Amino acid sequence: MLRLEELSLNVPETTKPRVIIIGGGFGGINLARKLPGKDFQVVMFNKQNYHGFWPLLYQVATAGLEPDAIAEPLRKMFDEDYEDFHFRPVRVSRINPESKTISTAIGDLRYDYLVIATGTKSNFFGNEQIKKYSFPLKQIPDALNLRSQLLQSFELANMTKDPEKRQSLLNIVIVGGGPTGVEMAGSLAEMRKHILPGDYPGMDFSKMNIYLVEGLDRVLPPMSPESSQKTHKYLEEMGIIIKLKTLVESYDGEVATLKGGEQIRTQTLVWAAGVAGATVEGMPAETVERGKYIVNRFNQVKGYTDIFAIGDIAKMTTDLFPNGHPGVAQPAIQQGRHLAKNFQRLLRGETYEPFEYFDKGSLAIIGRNRAVADLPKNIKLGGFIAWVAWLFVHLYYLIGFRNKLVVISNWVYRFFTYEHGTRLIIRAFVRKDDKQGQEFIKLQRMD
Repeated sequence: MLRLEELSLNVPETTKPRVIIIGGGFGGINLARKLPGKDFQVVMFNKQNYHGFWPLLYQVATAGLEPDAIAEPLRKMFDEDYEDFHFRPVRVSRINPESKTISTAIGDLRYDYLVIATGTKSNFFGNEQIKKYSFPLKQIPDALNLRSQLLQSFELANMTKDPEKRQSLLNIVIVGGGPTGVEMAGSLAEMRKHILPGDYPGMDFSKMNIYLVEGLDRVLPPMSPESSQKTHKYLEEMGIIIKLKTLVESYDGEVATLKGGEQIRTQTLVWAAGVAGATVEGMPAETVERGKYIVNRFNQVKGYTDIFAIGDIAKMTTDLFPNGHPGVAQPAIQQGRHLAKNFQRLLRGETYEPFEYFDKGSLAIIGRNRAVADLPKNIKLGGFIAWVAWLFVHLYYLIGFRNKLVVISNWVYRFFTYEHGTRLIIRAFVRKDDKQGQEFIKLQRMD
């Protein structure tokens, strides 16, 4: 077995400027793709060996898509056509600005320019109990865990003799009324109506409750009030129980307690209530504000000319965006491409140009023929037109021809049949103290 001390980063020495990119999300890949290998050596670090299209994670969680339909191997994206590009599936544990190096478990590496594109992680606001028992939705393993949990719950509900336990298995609480929470709720409602009655003909799914809990006074707070109002109406038509201006105080794996004392018995609580920046150790405290790196209009981190941050991890304030750019893919894509141009300007002896964000709008899907869109020039769309727009936009930004083909064929199939993928429990989900999961495992053991 290989030990860590037997490994090294194995990045060749170079006389070209070395750009280290931490993160293989939208910002990182768009930056790397625009940096010519004849001028730069590019080294990308990412904990996974793939780039994922996270806006479709909820469809993986509800068995609408398989994981490989929304992910593309990073090595495949940067083949031999990308000269002097090097990828390492290694976590960067520390940034060392004084020595201009980054640290990993298998060694350090010097940089000329460092770009932090680490994105965000789930924010549990310090509530360790909720963190332990809830289901976040930020990575593919999260979606697969949630998929297993949902399918296991339906199987156990179909076999239990206790009505109270059955109801607990059929109650699903989604915390957070942003796009992730809304889209997850809508997808579950469509499963409840079109899929689950056929899979479990002896069970009454009218008793399956889907709760959407939001701390603010409307769903989809980042979008316009008009879109929020339409979304609220769509959700109610689909039978979603909406609780606004409500917080979840605790969850022990069996009971979700809301602020005010109301309790909901549930085995599944989906946490979509917020995110925090995925910062890296080593940067001074004054460079970070509310979990994001403070950057100027050139994406340079406060106090540094050779360290940059792009995408969700960067806080760039402007007159139009006093709190920073929205946490969606477009700012990361545009900042990655713009920074690549600035690096090339630097090589030509030119000065950097400031970043200007072009807001292409926001979209959210609630269900079949139900979506909302806030577009430039104050254009608001809803219903079927917004739904079609959502489909084409998400298909366009998927990486790889195969993924586009798989996803569109799945969507067309589901449009005509109402079917939802292959509802396979590939691996049962069980926590160490998860009694429900342990009971499900026992059902399948032969010894």
